[in-house]
Amino acid sequence: MGSVRTVELPPGPDGETRTTEMTNLEWALRYVKTKIQEMIFNGRKTDQCGVILFGSETTDNIINDKNGGYENVEEYIPIGQPNSGTLAKLDALQPSDVTGDPIDALIVAIETQAQYLAKKKTWTRKIVLVTDGQSEIETEDWEATVDKMNDLDIRFIVVGVDFDDPDWGYEEEDKSPLKRNNEKFFRELVDRVKDDNGVLGTCAHALEEVGRPEQKMVRSALMATTLRLGNPDRDPSQAIEIMIKASKATAIQRPATMKKFALRVGGGDGNEMEVDDEEEKAADPDKPAVFSQLKMRTEYYVDRNPSTEDEDGDVKMEEEDALLLEGDDDTQTQTKKGGKKEETLEQVDKDELIRGFKYGTTYAPCPNGQFPKLETTKGITICGFLPKANFRRELSMGEIQYIWGDPSSPKQQVALSSIAKAMDDDGKIAIARWVSRDGMDPKMGVLVPCIFDKVDCLLWAQMPFADDVRKYAFASLDNLVSKKGEKITEHPYLPTEEQLEAMDNFVDAMDLMDAGEKDENGVRQQWFSTAESFNPAIHRIKQAIFHCAVVSDIATNPLPPPHPDLLTFLEPPTRVLKRAKQPLETCKKVFNVKQVPKRVAKAKKEDHSYAPDEADADLLLDRTTKGSGPLRSQSTFISSTAAGASFSSQGQSQTKLKITGDDSGSETEPESDEEDLLLNKATPAPAASSSKKGKGVALPTPARSVSPKTRGVRNAADDDDDDEVDPGRAPGRIIGSTNPLKDFKKNLAQGDVVSKAVEDLGAVVTEVVLKPFAKRRSGEMVECMQELRKVCLEEDEVEAWNAFLQDLKNKCLAPKPAGNTTFWNQVEEVGRPLSLISDKEAKKHGGTSQYTEKQVKEFIGA
Repeated sequence: MGSVRTVELPPGPDGETRTTEMTNLEWALRYVKTKIQEMIFNGRKTDQCGVILFGSETTDNIINDKNGGYENVEEYIPIGQPNSGTLAKLDALQPSDVTGDPIDALIVAIETQAQYLAKKKTWTRKIVLVTDGQSEIETEDWEATVDKMNDLDIRFIVVGVDFDDPDWGYEEEDKSPLKRNNEKFFRELVDRVKDDNGVLGTCAHALEEVGRPEQKMVRSALMATTLRLGNPDRDPSQAIEIMIKASKATAIQRPATMKKFALRVGGGDGNEMEVDDEEEKAADPDKPAVFSQLKMRTEYYVDRNPSTEDEDGDVKMEEEDALLLEGDDDTQTQTKKGGKKEETLEQVDKDELIRGFKYGTTYAPCPNGQFPKLETTKGITICGFLPKANFRRELSMGEIQYIWGDPSSPKQQVALSSIAKAMDDDGKIAIARWVSRDGMDPKMGVLVPCIFDKVDCLLWAQMPFADDVRKYAFASLDNLVSKKGEKITEHPYLPTEEQLEAMDNFVDAMDLMDAGEKDENGVRQQWFSTAESFNPAIHRIKQAIFHCAVVSDIATNPLPPPHPDLLTFLEPPTRVLKRAKQPLETCKKVFNVKQVPKRVAKAKKEDHSYAPDEADADLLLDRTTKGSGPLRSQSTFISSTAAGASFSSQGQSQTKLKITGDDSGSETEPESDEEDLLLNKATPAPAASSSKKGKGVALPTPARSVSPKTRGVRNAADDDDDDEVDPGRAPGRIIGSTNPLKDFKKNLAQGDVVSKAVEDLGAVVTEVVLKPFAKRRSGEMVECMQELRKVCLEEDEVEAWNAFLQDLKNKCLAPKPAGNTTFWNQVEEVGRPLSLISDKEAKKHGGTSQYTEKQVKEFIGA
């Protein structure tokens, strides 16, 4: 086992191939330590093991002590429950030049195990022999040894280093004659073991198998209780009591919990910890680092001199932002965040305190630690029955349990079976109340009949109380009603028939029920199986823990990749991907899906605030201008009120202002049923105007509004301020909704983005004119359309303009509230200069158009 081998490691960070060298003993011990680590991880007292060495320089075994012989065989670790010390002893093993007979070690293992399990007849027995096949074997009378294993029903496994494994596809080249003969002998030995209890495999395959995720099958203990129907105490003649046993059908499994460790200061009592002691490390760099687990400690403090009391003389409760405890004396110092207040606190023992529950602004004391409980009796009480179809499966919570009739009483089994069959025949389930012990809190749940081939039982599923269920109301997705109460049939939120059909085809193409492998009849099976699906969090963390336990240096032996079985269902099947490709493209087309590039974060300067990547630019309210201080929370709401006042002066519908509390903000409620208040499109009203409309009520003065300037009243100063106003660009666009015309000209000046600029300006114009209060910007939008038409004509974007204008007309003339006929009437008033581009007009600029001059005039109504 001292031969050195090269072992492949996981690829490096850049994909480079990495290897390491280790002896065959170190490599084979990985399998042994992983199996022992699994016993430690499970923590079952019935998982015990021992280690016997052959080829050892010393001889120490029970047969040698009694009768002599069996040299160089050592009972290295006695049978017992393994722990971290077991792994440490295995790490201390080194290859030896002494040869030992594996059959002698096998006989010693059988006798040692038989002696230890003499009074434990029900325990299962297993012996694993790990060898490289390079030791001399005494094959005389080996059949008697195998017969002894068969009599004791021992499962025997041989793990050979570089043994041939045709089933796994491995065969060693240049094998020595001794090893070849030993392999042949071990195969004969394994084949003689009865009932397929013998297994032989190569070490590489064994290491792969120990990393395979497995379901943890645990036999649940039976818990005795009583099933009641009716009230035996009040009316015994009309009540039934059945003695039952409960056991778990399912159990929740969670990943291993993480613990915190810190570096321990050397010596002492081990209570002192350190995080970073540079001086000590510099003084003794070779000193090994010792870590210790951190544990939580709770201390209690009371203020004997409270500063404030309420009317009843109780101490007023305050929520502290921060609490800093300093020193080790009984008297501590409490410092509030900011250092504005210091109070003397006294440390007290937990025994001096009584438990209290927060009630309003005070605590309600509870001397016994809890309020009086409901008097309950152990057992399961059936409260009623309901149709099985009415069971809401999504409300089931916790683990499922079997309810069996008492196995020792046929009468109880028949009684429970009768109830289960009657419930199953009528399609009913029972509502039940379960109390695990006398005086415990009751649980409510349902009992569902479960009919097996040879036994009938009930399944218990816990259900929540009515107060534990949160009910939320959401607006309908397919039934939209306007503010006037009229049902809307056409809306961007309502899918069309084409969209519904496309999505149906896409969902059908992703069906996994026929995406698996074909069976013997050539029929494809389902792709996903719950029995073969594993929780990656549980098994990957478990693999990491095991790996760290079996390797000495995680840096030179990094964690290997997950087992292939763990990745089986993490990627969709190729058949489904291929089948869903075309339906997916159709969905992208009919839903107009476009990729949204990630927004580049803007550099912060002074007190400016920016929306996060996912936020809508139209909802960014607390923008600040250059040189202004941070806005108060009220400024956000008052700016919308000022905008409402400006709308009133222009003949628009007025808004109601409601002040709720002092300096706490305001809420605006538009009276119009057809228009919503668009906060970041409002024009700020002068402060004097606001005071006049307040009718004597002095409203708080808002900070300077940063809404876009009134269109048509621009000067050089406004252009300078535009840099401090959010451009309102949607993700993926180069034209914003704040100053679209300016953005359009700016992008045209840069060149090479004409098509993108034309597309984005058309989209912005369409969005603006279809939004509420679009009338305020109608003149600006007409100006944008005139510039857009001019550019499209000169830059050979005729088709883009004609498509945009067709779409705009259809949307503007759509029924309210979606359309905007007023704006389209204004476009028709402009007439021919805003109509489609004809073939004659396009020809003058070297382009083409599908529309004649007559069609262009008919389109605009000129």
